[in-house]
Amino acid sequence: MNSNQATVTKLHEMRMHGMARAFQTSLETGISNQFTPDELLAHLVDAEWDDRLYRKRERLRKAANFRYQASFEELDFTLSRNLDKNQILRLSGCSWIKEHRDILITGPTGIGKSFLGSALGNLACDAGFKVFYQIAGRLLGSLKEAKNNGTYLKVLSKLQKTDVLIFEDFGLSPFDEEGRLALLDILEDRHGRKSTIFLSQLPVASWHGLIGDSTIADAIMDRIVYGSYRIELQGESVRKKMYKNQ
Repeated sequence: MNSNQATVTKLHEMRMHGMARAFQTSLETGISNQFTPDELLAHLVDAEWDDRLYRKRERLRKAANFRYQASFEELDFTLSRNLDKNQILRLSGCSWIKEHRDILITGPTGIGKSFLGSALGNLACDAGFKVFYQIAGRLLGSLKEAKNNGTYLKVLSKLQKTDVLIFEDFGLSPFDEEGRLALLDILEDRHGRKSTIFLSQLPVASWHGLIGDSTIADAIMDRIVYGSYRIELQGESVRKKMYKNQ
């Protein structure tokens, strides 16, 4: 094994895979001869930086559990569904996450709520934020189970550390007493500290009644509504149109 190959092997053993690949490529193509020593070092460091950034983003996306691997570039602003392009462009900068603000996305089934929520979540992952996407009923159900097996506080702590929590189908499953209290616990930990995206077929005005127990509902809605961004999608199902055109 020559010294260059030994260097590549050592780089892989140190898990500097981006640098190892860039160095190997430079040897095979002879491009290293075109660099000064400091330029070659900068090139290798940039390759390692980009590789680690890519792998971090992929880990964040996998952990997020998105329903759709949607990208911002795939959003269709030509559809008639009350989607404000200027508002979405502002949200794409992820400043709402740094400001710990929420987003409420409502509209009929098939209008693209989940895709939009996933696209915003993917942008958050690209910016290095931790995201978790889950159907609201399932998440609240898992918290009930956690109470029974003694891991409730551990699960709440994990949710509190998530930069962006995305609730899918919020309000479709009925809220019982345990569910209401669990939701309040989640929002109490996150309000003013983290960001949450709510995706719902139901208008925000109906959420108070759906939650039930006016005292708890008041506390929950107070944490959800004020200071949040609202996206109220309207129109015919995009999914239905797609199937019609096939």
